[in-house]
Amino acid sequence: MGKRVFIIVLDSFGIGEEPDAAAWGDEGSNTLCACATSPFFDIPNLTQLGLCNIEGALESVYEHPLKPIDSPTGAFARLQEESQGKDTTVGHWELAGVISPKRFPTYPDGFPEEVLDAFREATGRDVLCNRPYSGTDVIRDFGEEHLETGDLIVYTSADSVFQIAAHESIVPPELLYQYCQLARNILTDEHGVARVIARPFEGEPPFKRTPRRHDFSLEPTGTTMLDATKAAGLDVLSVGKIYDIFAGRGTTDHILTKNNPDGIEKTLAWMDRDFNGLCFTNLVDTDMIYGHRNDVDGYAKAISYFDAKLPELMAKLRDEDLLMITADHGCDPITPSTDHSREYVPWLITGPHVRKGIDLGTLPTFADVSATVLDYLGVNPLGVGTSRLAQIQEY
Repeated sequence: MGKRVFIIVLDSFGIGEEPDAAAWGDEGSNTLCACATSPFFDIPNLTQLGLCNIEGALESVYEHPLKPIDSPTGAFARLQEESQGKDTTVGHWELAGVISPKRFPTYPDGFPEEVLDAFREATGRDVLCNRPYSGTDVIRDFGEEHLETGDLIVYTSADSVFQIAAHESIVPPELLYQYCQLARNILTDEHGVARVIARPFEGEPPFKRTPRRHDFSLEPTGTTMLDATKAAGLDVLSVGKIYDIFAGRGTTDHILTKNNPDGIEKTLAWMDRDFNGLCFTNLVDTDMIYGHRNDVDGYAKAISYFDAKLPELMAKLRDEDLLMITADHGCDPITPSTDHSREYVPWLITGPHVRKGIDLGTLPTFADVSATVLDYLGVNPLGVGTSRLAQIQEY
């Protein structure tokens, strides 16, 4: 039986503003403490691992009941983002060992006509909206016009995204995916947005988004932890949108998910599988459904649900397994903004041979995760980040 590492990304579960948060419009953000203001927030198992003992994690403008404990059972750290970004792509790439020194392009005034003209010509359809918009509001405001005209709803956000919403009765998901691929081919070089996202919806007003979202990401700009692990002949299993985030690169097997409970169950199922290498899971609901909609109680319930399932995940760890829990950015559900927030993220590590109560402090890059994983699996390092294996491993 070989070594296995399980990484679970609680999408957008930040733990406090980074030093440059004000430059991103995110001063005062703390997703963890925001969730802790909800009466539905209950995280005894994450707390036991050391979440509330992480340096600075409980410092917040929000009044909350969270407190550190005397004897955490995991190793823990606060990770600072080195890349210039606060989105899914940049955060996951950095976790996997690729730093993004420049911001991806964003479009606060909408996409230029040169981009839209190329998109119209490629799809044979006109576009609606073309400005930053909430994903639920945009189908409310443009959905009926889309049904009447067949024009595609194109919108963006504070992140580097080109999003296409279409009703499944007008544009079936597979055709929408083709349109997204056409957009992905157009959006390169100076207009190389991080992600093109298919946003299908259905029903009558008020319309409802379906779970058939699909992301079309840029390929990572460097060698990732996934690439290196696969090249070493080991397994790389992805659960949820990890496959999309890395443009399908570096995986040996993948499975998509409908929601967080489905992602947790599929991770549990793969923990029963014999493999040697990495299993990388993204749980997106906290970001997509709750963070972006400023739904504090919904976010709190989603984290609490994960916490309740954590003992089941930990019970399946084998003798040479590591379980790591982290995030890719913040999305504070209390601030007026509905966009991501520039926050530190947690890094919790547990397993049969992980030393208890090891406080790694604040680390300068998310890439310490990939450096530690590759070190543990015996894969050649990427030269990015610092392995913390010697500090956390109990021999």
